[in-house]
Amino acid sequence: MQHVDDLLQSAAMDRDEVIERFETSAAVKRQFVQTYAQRIVDVAQVMIRAFHEGRKVLFFGNGGSATDASHLAAEFVGRYHRDRAALPAIALATDLAAVTCIANDYDYSEIFARQIHAHGRKGDIAVAISTSGNSHNVLRGVEVARTRGLVTVGWTGGTGGKLATLVEYPFIVPSSVTARIQECHMTLGHVLCEIIEERIFAETP
Repeated sequence: MQHVDDLLQSAAMDRDEVIERFETSAAVKRQFVQTYAQRIVDVAQVMIRAFHEGRKVLFFGNGGSATDASHLAAEFVGRYHRDRAALPAIALATDLAAVTCIANDYDYSEIFARQIHAHGRKGDIAVAISTSGNSHNVLRGVEVARTRGLVTVGWTGGTGGKLATLVEYPFIVPSSVTARIQECHMTLGHVLCEIIEERIFAETP
């Protein structure tokens, strides 16, 4: 019991550590947006044009990045703030039958590439998410997206990895900590959703 009390006392003394972690997350985002504010605007414009032309966005990544992809696809298909028409977006890690079929019959490295072959069309947008920038299946997806004429966007961190060199619009979060990178990716996604929704549906009450 004393051991538990010691742990609780230690946790109570970590308030400054909690504050420091929030401040670090905020500092990473501030540094990121200073570097990429114009590119965020540029990608928002590319997506707006694509949606107007009947194109779609394909999001893909592994693990936490897969859930980020799913979250953001849902924001477009559902809504962000406004009640408005659905915008076409697909998260490629959410179809378990397709993912496991491709991984079993071909290879795990092909789970995104194969789906991009199926769903990707020239003018669509591929958003590849990898905190390291070196996830092989994500890189394969980008390679296929490029051959099929999709616009390629990469969200990564650290040094950017191979992903940053493969895409037309790279976004590299200035951190090597996976959690801080993912937090910034989600903020980036939300800001894009908000900008795009406001511009496309500006006259909708």
